[in-house]
Amino acid sequence: MHSQTVRPGRARTPHRPPLLRAGRWLAALAVVAVVATACGTDTASKAIEEETTADDGFPVTIEHNYGSTRIADAPERVVSVGYSDHDALLAFGVVPVAVREFFGEQPNATWPWAQDELGKADPVVLDVAELNFEKIASLKPDLIVGVSSGMKDDEYRRLSQIAPTVSRPTQFVDYGVPWQDQTRMIGRALGKQERAEELVTELEGRFAAARKQHPEFEGRTAIVARPSTEPAEFFVFSPQDSRSRFLTSLGFKIDPGVAKLAGDAFTATISTEQLELLNAADVVVWNVDTQADRETVDSNPVYQQLEIKRAGRDLFLDEQTNAALSFSTVLSLPVALDTLVPQLAAKTPRK
Repeated sequence: MHSQTVRPGRARTPHRPPLLRAGRWLAALAVVAVVATACGTDTASKAIEEETTADDGFPVTIEHNYGSTRIADAPERVVSVGYSDHDALLAFGVVPVAVREFFGEQPNATWPWAQDELGKADPVVLDVAELNFEKIASLKPDLIVGVSSGMKDDEYRRLSQIAPTVSRPTQFVDYGVPWQDQTRMIGRALGKQERAEELVTELEGRFAAARKQHPEFEGRTAIVARPSTEPAEFFVFSPQDSRSRFLTSLGFKIDPGVAKLAGDAFTATISTEQLELLNAADVVVWNVDTQADRETVDSNPVYQQLEIKRAGRDLFLDEQTNAALSFSTVLSLPVALDTLVPQLAAKTPRK
């Protein structure tokens, strides 16, 4: 009996991770420790900072869940095997020679918010499910980045034989690395630590401004959910998932029942009979990427009878907002802030 790997965002698949099913989100990372708010990762970041040499010089050593990786010189050919790591690379002005498909089948697996940074480059697009190690080796990378990849031990060992490879920080679950830590970790690997801090400070300022503008968010309870590809099953995202972190960064809190169900994973699976859990929230954000997914939820007779539905406290995301929230990177989150914050305000009016 073989083991199953799940990716950041949709349902299970017998192969590997993202929120999608081959061509769509799997429950792609879902399907991807301690709860950290969007601005609360200083301790982890300082610990990793101590592993680098002064003034962002090389060599640098990055600690991660599979040990440590020494990067001797500034990398020039970077392969991104993480589902969202290419956004962070592009934010630093580094165009990877290969990127990983996540979902949405965008040109070069790159969504509109990162197209300007990509420019006219045409990186190789790696498969969403299985890594092609021979293809990666043929690109002759001098750095492989997999902070958001959910890579397993055997994958890490094979990748690290090709080039220095960076996986996720140990203190976070697969697909649960906060955008601040993703940005800082990749920035250090590139020798761009100062720029990483600038990017983090700027975006954290935008979250702080949104919280100040919407004090009604503070203490409200939220749940992020999505339908599974399995009949009569749904996913709810734990406080360790990036979608939930977005909400807690605005002042919301994730229902404790979700955290209990998810344990050390970034999602938990619930049945139709357990949908009543959603009534505990002031707002439910549905992480859906197609009209068919929305209809799966809306047509469910149990869901139709829930108080959260009847009171209109559920929110279905449009395609781009859904993608921006699912990526949750330094480039995508401004899009999520611009579109999702007003929608949340409409669903949670001031008391």
